[in-house]
Amino acid sequence: MDARTPGPHPDLPLQPEGGPGGWRTARGEPSLVGMFGSVPARASGSFWRKMVAFLGPGYLVAVGYMDPGNWATSLAGGSKFGYTLLSIALISNIMAVILQSLCTRLGVGAGRDLAQACRDAYPRWVSWPLWLSAEIAITATDLAEVIGTAIGLNLLFGIPLELGVLITAADVFLVLALQAFGFRWIEAFVVALLGVIAACFAIQIAMADPDWGAVIRGFAPTTEIFKNSEMLYLALGILGATVMPHNLYLHSGLVQTRGYRDDVSSKREAIKLATFDSTLALCLALTINASILILAAATFHHAGKTDVAELDEAHAFLAPLLGSTLAPTLFGIALLCCGLNSTITATLAGQIVMEGFIQFKMKPWMRRMITRMVAIVPAVGVTMWAGEKATGQLLILSQVVLSLQLPFAVVPLVMFTASRAKMGVFVAPRWLTASAAVIAVIIIALNMKLVFDFATG
Repeated sequence: MDARTPGPHPDLPLQPEGGPGGWRTARGEPSLVGMFGSVPARASGSFWRKMVAFLGPGYLVAVGYMDPGNWATSLAGGSKFGYTLLSIALISNIMAVILQSLCTRLGVGAGRDLAQACRDAYPRWVSWPLWLSAEIAITATDLAEVIGTAIGLNLLFGIPLELGVLITAADVFLVLALQAFGFRWIEAFVVALLGVIAACFAIQIAMADPDWGAVIRGFAPTTEIFKNSEMLYLALGILGATVMPHNLYLHSGLVQTRGYRDDVSSKREAIKLATFDSTLALCLALTINASILILAAATFHHAGKTDVAELDEAHAFLAPLLGSTLAPTLFGIALLCCGLNSTITATLAGQIVMEGFIQFKMKPWMRRMITRMVAIVPAVGVTMWAGEKATGQLLILSQVVLSLQLPFAVVPLVMFTASRAKMGVFVAPRWLTASAAVIAVIIIALNMKLVFDFATG
């Protein structure tokens, strides 16, 4: 068979090979059509040589698991409850690995991203609300990026938050510049910033010198999380910040940027390599997420400061607690890098969601500006009305909103990848489907518990 060719009308079969066609409509244009199949994959060679071509998409997905919203929930959890919520970070990451593997399977095996699959499978009265849900999730993500980037600019350069929020609108030019150079440049930029973030936290953790025995014990789950409503709220925030809805749409589209061949064996190998890529990247995400929480527990909780949820507070407290002016600078650099990275992935996710659900094409810069303006309004309003101290609570709320949107992305993903009619020979194994179904049930149950706690005060 011919290799996959990038472009608006690639010569690909409309249905998965090896099984009956379960899709109602032809696939049409692929995700991110300008980047489709643009990164050539090796047809021969060792595993690691082949792996090089597939390294990249997983790290773009991992960015969403360590965005500024995650910082707020991890800082609040670490300062309030010490190392206890490390178990939630670990469980959330395991959930993410399983769900992202299903995204890879859907994107490669069915040749559709999650948004395209939803549009095909459901009538408009179902698919349009799902589209709105996905847009809400992207807006909540963008809100966290706006606030996080503005705080980073404030901490490093003294720029007022209100002005910093407005400056974030200019990040659209960064996205456009990177897209002009090609998809590999986008991946390289993201990976470079991730390296800076990891280095910053490695130095800060070394300065904090945490109790490693308590850290290890913190990864063991405890029933106290379900009994304490405040702890559950933060746990859901960590869950929402880790397993992010827009990442499921994003990853199912990003895997199609690889130019693998269009036969069953090549697609199986592509699924394996892409899954390895995302798993490796998510392990890095877990390391950084855990580092934020460990840093908060080893400094703020240890010093009796149990109510630190604001990023600027954390920055101010680090220097006296660690006895070094370098720590807060590293904190600000890492935060700014997170905001810039998240900008890129949110733009790509927004493009996939809008084109996949409603087949509406919009210039990336216009799409980015509209989404960013929607996020800027509440950020500016809260900052001007309630002051800087309210930004941390707004960040945590944005992550809980993401958690509430999760079932609307997770349930369809599990259903599609479990369908042999839709996936053919690429249908998910039963153990994988069962694991993902359990994750979906846990997410829904936790959300219902949260809503009940709010309703009953």
